[in-house]
Amino acid sequence: MSGVDWDEDDPFEEQRENIENPMKRLFRDYGAPYWWAGLTGIFASVFARILDLLPPLFLAVAIDAIFTEEASYAEALPLGGNILEPYIPAKPVDQFWFTIGLLVAIFILAAVFHWIRNWGFNYFAQHIQHDVRTDTYDKMQALNMDFFADKQTGEMMSILSNDANRLERFLNDGMNSFFRLSVMVVGIAVLLFAYNWQLALVTMAPVPLIAIFTFIFIKLIQPKYAEVRSMVGKLNSRLENNLGGIKVIKSSVTEAYESDRVDDVSDDYLDANWGAINIRIKFFPGLQLLSGLGFVLTFLVGGLWVLEGPPGPFSGELRAGTFVAFILYSQRFIWPMAQFGQIINMYQRARASSARIFGLMDEPDRLEQRAGAEDLEVTGGTVEYNDISFGYDDEETIVDDIDFTVEGGETLALVGPTGAGKSTVLKLLLRMYDVDEGEITIDGQDLKDVRLRSIRQSIGYVSQDTFLFYGTVEENVKYGTFDATREEVIEAAKMAEAHEFIKNLPEGYDTEVGERGVKLSGGQRQRLSIARAILKDPEILILDEATSDVDTETEMLIQRSLDKLTADRTTFAIAHRLSTIRDADQILVLEGGEIVERGSHSELLENDGLYAHLWGVQAGEIDELPQEFIERAQRRQARVEAESDDDD
Repeated sequence: MSGVDWDEDDPFEEQRENIENPMKRLFRDYGAPYWWAGLTGIFASVFARILDLLPPLFLAVAIDAIFTEEASYAEALPLGGNILEPYIPAKPVDQFWFTIGLLVAIFILAAVFHWIRNWGFNYFAQHIQHDVRTDTYDKMQALNMDFFADKQTGEMMSILSNDANRLERFLNDGMNSFFRLSVMVVGIAVLLFAYNWQLALVTMAPVPLIAIFTFIFIKLIQPKYAEVRSMVGKLNSRLENNLGGIKVIKSSVTEAYESDRVDDVSDDYLDANWGAINIRIKFFPGLQLLSGLGFVLTFLVGGLWVLEGPPGPFSGELRAGTFVAFILYSQRFIWPMAQFGQIINMYQRARASSARIFGLMDEPDRLEQRAGAEDLEVTGGTVEYNDISFGYDDEETIVDDIDFTVEGGETLALVGPTGAGKSTVLKLLLRMYDVDEGEITIDGQDLKDVRLRSIRQSIGYVSQDTFLFYGTVEENVKYGTFDATREEVIEAAKMAEAHEFIKNLPEGYDTEVGERGVKLSGGQRQRLSIARAILKDPEILILDEATSDVDTETEMLIQRSLDKLTADRTTFAIAHRLSTIRDADQILVLEGGEIVERGSHSELLENDGLYAHLWGVQAGEIDELPQEFIERAQRRQARVEAESDDDD
């Protein structure tokens, strides 16, 4: 029953594999406009972290120069002693207050630079996230309907939300941490070597092991995160699908069945995520163990050095204050080394997300607009289909050799059994798809030679499945004609036989309709859709089974609206209820993607063909139908069900 094969690979896997260095592309295409904010964050981060390194240094100076007086103030400073020497007081108590003043200034300046750092990185990350999300959405909107036929809403939401958010977290937290830790590691290393290069080598002994360990982690975790991102999209798709069909689930008493399906896809996500977690939870403790080794070695060698003099091959003096600074700095050196693993972790997640985003952005659009295309100009409204053939893929033709002309102001109806290709014929007029053979023209202009936007602006579309956006009644009627006044909205609603029921709503035209118009009945939603089309005032109108799902009384009201709407404009109507199109100027009967009959209602009844038999079915004359028609109907139904099973 499912329309989704949850065992399928990531729908953007092929595109992802063709993307080289997605993070480089991210910074090149989206980071460039905000380079100044990123650079501000980087410089502020460098200065803030340098200032953060100074308090332990002055603690060591205070111990050696002020409290134990083992060295002068300038001598106790490993770096910058000569610069500060002219300003250093002579007495220890004055040196103490001098140190206090320096520490206060350091902390105030550090706070300022930290604020600038956070502002710069946040500005950089938030604006890139915004641009990526909106560009991805724009690209998604521009894709033709082929793309949406085999993609799930949950997959799209996962990219627009989760993946874009992961990029923001890396660009903000990840990059912020990277520069913070880089400055700390380099700065501490410089200070340690300035204090005592021999003991510094002991502290850094585990660094090569940490580098090798991290490299192995990257190789193992990268494919795991790509799998996790794919499974997140599939899980979202399943949940979105089920929540959208909750009414069907409840009425069919299939809660247990759907719980099992959610359990299955959640299990797949759990397995993928647990694979990544297993690697991660082994990496970080191992990394901390290696980092801790440097601290223990420093404490061991340095402690013996202070107590008993230089051990083994070491030489020179190690003062108590210097040893305290070494211990403090080595502790602060150890944790940054461990945290680099977390940054790499964030980077790999962001890389997987950026690959999925660019995979969507690189999705080819099969609808091409020719260079120099001009806007469609509808003068009379004549529409011609010239030997049209089309198939959704290369294996099967859906409609074949479709040829007809509709003069401006006429109404053409398309009828036929389910799966005959009626909706496909009109989707080609909206250029939801491009024809494989032949051409479609409006007032002599080939649809492929004019701007796509102008085609759809000239055509009104009223569907059987009316979609209302979350918002007010007025906002939904004005959708697509946003500059319409309240008076124009009311006039359109009156023409659509909708004004009376709107007046009786709690807040009239300002009433919220709920998600997808859930607070309104099917007939009310349909009349708002018709009002929307009336307000648009298109030159050409498509009615796709606009009254098929409403009761007889509502159908009468809607039909009155449609009669007003179709007057003096070229109209295409698809209908299963043949009574609604009996007055059409021309009726085409489709079967198997081909036109098998054409004519007026009376002409088609006289032909005693498929149309006449369909009319007999709706008139209740089932016993009088020929056996051949019944057998053909059974074969058609079997074929439709088989195709539905294939899709599932």
